[in-house]
Amino acid sequence: MRESADPEGQGHDMKIGIIGAGNIGGNLTRRLTAVGHDVHVANSRGPHTLTALAEETGATPATIEDAVREARVVVVTIPLKAVPNLPKGFLDAAAPDVAVIDTGNYYPQQRDGKIAGIEDEGLTESRWTERQIGHQVVKAFNGTYAHDILDKPRPSGDPARVALPIAGDDAAAKQAVAALLDEIGFDTVDTGGQDDSWRQQPGTPVYGMAADAATVRKALDSASPQRTPEWRA
Repeated sequence: MRESADPEGQGHDMKIGIIGAGNIGGNLTRRLTAVGHDVHVANSRGPHTLTALAEETGATPATIEDAVREARVVVVTIPLKAVPNLPKGFLDAAAPDVAVIDTGNYYPQQRDGKIAGIEDEGLTESRWTERQIGHQVVKAFNGTYAHDILDKPRPSGDPARVALPIAGDDAAAKQAVAALLDEIGFDTVDTGGQDDSWRQQPGTPVYGMAADAATVRKALDSASPQRTPEWRA
């Protein structure tokens, strides 16, 4: 059953392209279709592998190029090591004011291997992603458990509402992402610019947290920029 979208939000049937249909991508597809958006979802294995998710949600299975074409929001939710394999210039056909959400995390020991730009140059994970795709991103959902996307939404003003940190340099894109999060039942806390996004990386106090805005702000403020050994190659 579709929920009614927030009349003061971005309206029904905004095209959203989701690249990656893992736990986060799948549950964002479920939530965003539930509030009435036109979701096109793609993965590395091809649209034919997305039939079940499409049938469940009403989303459109697509190639990466088709998923982003004229999309107002694009979500990149794939392993960090796979980001350089995305088609060159894949965002060129998106809407001119497209907001790109990056949910990625650097897991050097567990999955990604060493990424020199992050380890040696000291780039934040999302800053590195921006360099790969040639477009600014808003870091969001990276420390959110996939099931929380379905289990934790609450109406605006509910004291139990969870706040999610978002980081990025493009104020308009951050505003669009915050409006979208509000629509699917979450508050936001602004971490700052992309160079501050380390405050929400793996190993920081806010990572994995499901709490209100004041608690999230406190966790962001108490973060250390030093990567602990388990989060280094």
